[in-house]
Amino acid sequence: MAGVGVDEAMLNDLKNTSEQVAVEAAHLVRTAWVRMRSGGEVAVDTKSAETDVVTAVDRESEELVRARLERIRPGEPVLGEEGGGALGGGVTWVVDPIDGTVNFLYGLPAFAVSIAAQIDGVSVAGAVVEPVSGRRWTAVRGGGAWLDGERLSVSAADRLDLALVGMGFSYAQDRRIRQGKLTADLVGQVRDIRRRGAASLDLCAVAAGWLDGFFEHGLHRWDWAAGALVAQEAGATVLLPGEAADLGEDATFAASPGIATELRAALVAGGAAEV
Repeated sequence: MAGVGVDEAMLNDLKNTSEQVAVEAAHLVRTAWVRMRSGGEVAVDTKSAETDVVTAVDRESEELVRARLERIRPGEPVLGEEGGGALGGGVTWVVDPIDGTVNFLYGLPAFAVSIAAQIDGVSVAGAVVEPVSGRRWTAVRGGGAWLDGERLSVSAADRLDLALVGMGFSYAQDRRIRQGKLTADLVGQVRDIRRRGAASLDLCAVAAGWLDGFFEHGLHRWDWAAGALVAQEAGATVLLPGEAADLGEDATFAASPGIATELRAALVAGGAAEV
């Protein structure tokens, strides 16, 4: 992270800012979710496919985040799922205004607001806040990860056949079929597989020991920026897109160290690089 001095006070300030703003956005999202479940309408559009949806609430949430960050830390660039942007030379804020939009639309409470501060493309602080439960997942690079202020640590799993693994799937049908074949190959080698539909929360679940591992192709920076830091700071072995060609150039991987090597080998053997 050359060119930018990063001390403990700055990191904690970035963490506190990400948490504060994510909480505000989560309140907006929860209010809209409750209204929708009571019969209110939410405008919906599509992006890469008919199954890849974006709502007016996604956009409103991101607009709120951008406005708050500009007020608190003026001039720092924002890279958001809906509003775009690019990484800057100093601190860049990476924002997913609703991770798990399909869950949001269906009334499932598994969705979150994810905000991370990155320097030179590396997450240094972040927060993932769940609008419905109110859970706050936070992390600081080199300083640990927390759930509602309680220190997190990954599971002590040391056997792949007893591991609970999370996976995710693409919106593109042809790739989803290949992912299904990989999942079918893996399911007989682990305790079970979970698919929740919000990568940030799956990564946080690894941090809490609720999952022993997680793997997904095709995630964007805003999907993993905060959650991967939470997992890593809780002790997980984390591989981000571009770091593990044997898993696929756009693979995201997080696992408890006791099963990480074995899980990676199983995914490689199952053809992960070709997915």
